[in-house]
Amino acid sequence: MLSQKQIQHFNENGFVVLDKLIPTIELAKIKARAAALVEQWVEDSPAHTFTTQDNDRTGDNYFLGSAEKIRCFFEEEAFSESGTLVQERSLCINKIGHALHELDPIFNAFSHQAIFGDIVADLGMKQAQIRQSMYIFKQPRIGGEVNWHQDASFFFTQPQSVLTFWFAVENATLDNGCLWVEAGGHKGPLRERFNRDKQSTTMVSLDDTPWPNEAAGQALEVSAGSLVVFHGHLPHYSAPNRSANSRQAYTLHVTEGLSEYAPENWLQSKSLELRGFDFHQA
Repeated sequence: MLSQKQIQHFNENGFVVLDKLIPTIELAKIKARAAALVEQWVEDSPAHTFTTQDNDRTGDNYFLGSAEKIRCFFEEEAFSESGTLVQERSLCINKIGHALHELDPIFNAFSHQAIFGDIVADLGMKQAQIRQSMYIFKQPRIGGEVNWHQDASFFFTQPQSVLTFWFAVENATLDNGCLWVEAGGHKGPLRERFNRDKQSTTMVSLDDTPWPNEAAGQALEVSAGSLVVFHGHLPHYSAPNRSANSRQAYTLHVTEGLSEYAPENWLQSKSLELRGFDFHQA
């Protein structure tokens, strides 16, 4: 699947962009399904917001219990001071998580495609296990900033193994909050770990290497249907969306079954089977 040039780019920079990999008809299916899940969602408490400004999820049973559920989370700016939604509800949802890849038939079929198994195999993964899925809306006008971070902080394995699949469901631009990455930053240390002890969480500092900023980062403006695959140590971020257009994306976090998945990680599979991808027949 991946060319030697693409594998080399991943190894040197910590990411690779596969332009317009996903057909428009497949994007339309998951986009429509995400909209339907939001429409069907009956939980409407303003407490269920998602933000990266504060990663303390202690006591947040709704979030901590979502590892093997399908749940919606509001944008942090979704509510006015009086507690009313600032725009229609469908335009106030930050994301859907975190088990779409197993529990929803449309997302299940999309997530386990053999072509993705070919990609992780080309990057050296032997026994892929999909740990988490998220559908991210990055809503117009109120889409929240996602601070610089590394995904291995949340999916710690020994040795490090997590890969992120980031699918652009819509065009991602500077105007609507595209991804930014620090090319080559995956060669640096893991700065922190997000640990869980029952219903308490702690972000543990591991290394004081400063986070990059936009001057040191690279904006990844990609077209709908493109896939960005990146290393678990790669620092990345996205700016707020103040434009009139959403920036919808779908993500999968995949770990190596041969690595030790830390029991302190917040997300644990207890009832759902850990599966990877389908395989092309030889």
